[in-house]
Parts: sequence; C-alpha cells; structure tokens
Amino acid sequence: MGKPLTMRPSAANTGNRPAVTLTTDRLALRPTTPADAQRAFEIQSDWDVTRMLRMAQFPPDPDDMTGWFGEHRQEWIAGTAFRFAIERRGRMIGLVDLDEIDGEEGELGYWLEKPSWGQGYAFEAAQAVVSFAFEQLGLARLKTGHAADNPASGKVLLKLGFRPEKTMRKASRSRGEEILHQSYSLASEAWRNRSGADR
Repeated sequence: MGKPLTMRPSAANTGNRPAVTLTTDRLALRPTTPADAQRAFEIQSDWDVTRMLRMAQFPPDPDDMTGWFGEHRQEWIAGTAFRFAIERRGRMIGLVDLDEIDGEEGELGYWLEKPSWGQGYAFEAAQAVVSFAFEQLGLARLKTGHAADNPASGKVLLKLGFRPEKTMRKASRSRGEEILHQSYSLASEAWRNRSGADR
C-alpha cells in the first residue's frame, strides 16, 4: 500500500483508551457506534456474507444486532475488543475487529458487503488493524480463521503474514451445522520482521 497508516484521535474519548480512527489509501476505520447496527443488519441479511461468519445468526435479528453494537463502546473502554466500521467514501461497507483479547493475545475478524468483495478492501482494513494491534496495543500474537470453503479469506490472511495452523470441525451458528474451519496465527515479531513487506 502506498500511503502509510495514519491514526488520529476521534471526537469520542473512551476512558483511558482514546478512540482512534485509522485511515488507509481508500478507507476510514472508525470505532463503531450503536447507529451502525442498521447498516450491519442490511449487510448480514445477505446469505452469501453471513454463511461465512461462524458466530453470526441468519437471518439476523435486529434486536440482537442493536444490543451487540450497544456493547462495543464498553468493550473498547475495558480493552476486551476494538471494533471498527469500515467506511469507503463515507459509507459503511463492513466491519473489522480485534476481540477475545486476553493478556497479549487477541483475535482478528472482518466482514464486508458483497459488492465490496474482490477489491482489496479486506486486506487494506485488516492490515491497518493488525498494525494497530501490534504497534499501538502492544499485543504479541493474533489468531484468526475462516471456513474452509472461503479461500478468498485465506488469501487475505496469508498476504498479511498469518501462518496456517490446524483444520478442525467447528459449529457454525449461521449454517446450523459443523463446518471445516482453518485456523491461523501471527506473532508480532514475525509481523515486524517480514522481509520486503510494504506496510
């Protein structure tokens, strides 16, 4: 990516952890707000999107979605999760987050509306949040994964430097059955030492 990641404090201040907006070449990543729940509901009403989200419900429930987004600010304050709305030209096209933060480890996740697939936005957004995790939060290791029938996500993760670990069967809430799930991890040292990486 040509333009370096930049960060600036947002207008909101979440306790001792100031909210930040991450900007990349084409995207703005800002902390989610309860008002984003409706747009997220629209995106996850697309089966092609939600079938790849292991913990999501399909069809989505608007009350559950509103409740989940209502928890995000408190998670940020507590340092247990950092969730960003992905915006392209002022429109929310998806979400990227760090959650399950425990000690120096956390989990990366992301999803985008179907019209925004295949344009490099997932990589661009995830790259910014991985940098945030290691360089601003001081995490030492990230984990993530994807459904085995979602090779596009695997390509994004490999490009970011994640290493495949194990493939196992896990329950998928969206599909209502077990799926084959590929897990990955990335250490902060490996992120910093990647040879020839353009960050």
